Amino acid sequence: MFFEENKLLLIAGPCSLENEEVTFSAAECLVALRNKFPELKIVFKGSFDKANRTSIYSERGVGLEEGLRLLGEVKNRHGLPVTTDIHLPEQAAPVSEICDVLQIPAFLCRQTDILTAAARTSRIVSVKKGQFLSPHEMKHIANKLKESKAQEIWQIERGTTFGYNNLVVDMRSFTTMKSNGCPTIFDATHSVQLPGTNQNGTGGERAFVPTLARAALASGADGLFFEIHPEPAKATCDAANQIALKDFPQIISDCLYLWKAVKRLPVKI
Repeated sequence: MFFEENKLLLIAGPCSLENEEVTFSAAECLVALRNKFPELKIVFKGSFDKANRTSIYSERGVGLEEGLRLLGEVKNRHGLPVTTDIHLPEQAAPVSEICDVLQIPAFLCRQTDILTAAARTSRIVSVKKGQFLSPHEMKHIANKLKESKAQEIWQIERGTTFGYNNLVVDMRSFTTMKSNGCPTIFDATHSVQLPGTNQNGTGGERAFVPTLARAALASGADGLFFEIHPEPAKATCDAANQIALKDFPQIISDCLYLWKAVKRLPVKI
């Protein structure tokens, strides 16, 4: 298995693979973290297509071909495992030729055809719990993947719809979802989204990202997911909740300190 109990799994990268500068700047940040903190298990994430944007006028991304080229460059140049999200069953095979992990978006988490297609690639399948699901319902998704012979399954908590334009995170989710026998990861940046609160898109409350990340680790999360960007205000998507590269190392350092305490591992003061 890729996942290791004695390492904190970290999935991070820009929301969209906007261009080489954004992509490689984020990758270099992760390489620096890998070199500084050997207790991290890092996977680079970036999307080639933002298929569920709020507005039809929103930027979609660089597309499959260019996206896989950029992810391949990250993998070859920096030695980082890579992941991206797929939106159609037929994307699973070509994406698996480059990516170590196939991510299933929250809105598609119950789509049996896309789950089985991802499982058949023999790659790790990382599936986000839909905002519309209770944590208890993730057992059905995990079972679909297990029955489809998925090599390894990761579950990602990304908040639950709470009324209009808001998400909340139930910290009981990590215990509930871990009972499925699969690692559970907390998506710290998508969980602070305020869907539909901008004129043509999604808002967010970036200030709460570190707080929720630490709370998730204290509640038993096995890993963390962040979207990071050199200049979040200029990002083509999720500008309100992505973390600036300059702030990311301190957030991870603080999270590691807490994770070690929860795991009862030696902590340097």
